[in-house]
Amino acid sequence: MRKTCLITGASAGIGAAFAELMAQMGYDLVLTARREDKLRNLAAKLQQDWGANSIIVVADLSQIGAVDIILGEAKANGRTIDALINNAGYGLGGTFASTNWQDQADFVQSMLTAPTELAHKVLGGMRERGFGRIINVASLAGILPGSRGHTLYSAIKAFLIKFSQSLHLENLGTGVHVSALCPGFTYSEFHDVNGLREQVSKLPNYMWLDAKTVAKLGYDAVEANKAVVVTGFANKVIAALAHLMPDGLMLKLMASQSKNFRNGADA
Repeated sequence: MRKTCLITGASAGIGAAFAELMAQMGYDLVLTARREDKLRNLAAKLQQDWGANSIIVVADLSQIGAVDIILGEAKANGRTIDALINNAGYGLGGTFASTNWQDQADFVQSMLTAPTELAHKVLGGMRERGFGRIINVASLAGILPGSRGHTLYSAIKAFLIKFSQSLHLENLGTGVHVSALCPGFTYSEFHDVNGLREQVSKLPNYMWLDAKTVAKLGYDAVEANKAVVVTGFANKVIAALAHLMPDGLMLKLMASQSKNFRNGADA
């Protein structure tokens, strides 16, 4: 029987690239996102190209109970989760004080609580079966100092990195591999959805990677049981500098650059 991979935010970008890659690697899929039409189109393509069967679950991870709905659908279809890719994500523009609390609470639920809950609820079964793969899609932003605007984004991505490192250590020798994937700028609709296309379009080409490359780097990392992977040479250099440079200097650099990468940072 084919193993099953659950992917959140599977309708586009890195999530869709992971879906295609995991289907190619012999997995069936549980695909979840908010846009049913895109999920159905993707599922049909995966069936045609790779013979992968997909369970589609339309869910909003900002809603309490969404995780149980997703896992309940998998169970109802006789599936156990052998691989989990916590990919769903978005940006929330404006400064912390200028954004209403409900939007912030929904952001935390979607980006932090839901992936943590998913990992917790599938981990036990993975350990019992002696096989599991968990990829938490974090970001280069989680390695760098915080910036003005999108206040919780880098903070939550930093949490996902530390969370993944701890899970990685806790599951050594169990057959369960855990990795944090830290992409930089990736060709996808993420920046269009978050109103950042104009700002990021000025970046040089060497700062960008395509979603398929990012997904493959994440897959290779989790198969090798590497706790953290930063994608792309330029991003690796930036991450190394962030570790080597004094915090105060890095914070000043982030202050000077925030306006280039953040929408509504001074709102």
